[in-house]
Amino acid sequence: MTALRREGADAVRRGRPWSLPLEDRVLLVAAYRRTNLTPRQLAPLFGISKSAADRSIAHLGLLLALQPRGRSQGHRADGGRMVPTRDHTVADQSKNYRYSTNHQVVIDADTRLVVAVGRPVPGNRNDCKAWELSGAKGAVGRTTVIADGGYRGTGLVVPHRRERGQAELPAWKEEHNASHRKVRARVEHVFARMKGWKLLRDCRLKGDGVHHAMLGIARLHDLALAG
Repeated sequence: MTALRREGADAVRRGRPWSLPLEDRVLLVAAYRRTNLTPRQLAPLFGISKSAADRSIAHLGLLLALQPRGRSQGHRADGGRMVPTRDHTVADQSKNYRYSTNHQVVIDADTRLVVAVGRPVPGNRNDCKAWELSGAKGAVGRTTVIADGGYRGTGLVVPHRRERGQAELPAWKEEHNASHRKVRARVEHVFARMKGWKLLRDCRLKGDGVHHAMLGIARLHDLALAG
């Protein structure tokens, strides 16, 4: 709340005053993203009109988005997250034939906090393309980033694999892969937590809405993790 007030979320403005205090408006936005209920369904629960709920979500949606972080020397881990998206101008059919967007999410390998979220790209783009097109590559700079085998040729740290005709990997490569899996698992744990936000299971937002929703959920995830 202190950070939001510092960013001007509760500043006095001209025109109609807010129907709810800042704390309740933040709760409204969190409930909207957690349950994926429409503003028309949420408004009666807070005792306000649909229009007031719409205004609160639109106003706080951007303020609750994940802010860019300064680049550090720590290790990062990256993964791609598919979000079913109804807006066909930003989505495309992926392997499961649903219209989806591909979101590249980068976390801090030590704290498991989300440090960067790339812009959405159509769901038919593979992770190698999405890594560069989404802007995630530029966001991390030269920081060491660990990823899965789908990112070969991108310069990221990926697991070793057997060459043609090779029966098994050398022991040192097996050890590297074992430590690699432990770090990569942290990305999957973050994705598992983010899947609890039902807005990412069927996003009805248009245009940049899905990107802003992903940034907002990433920030709420970090706040919950950091306490």
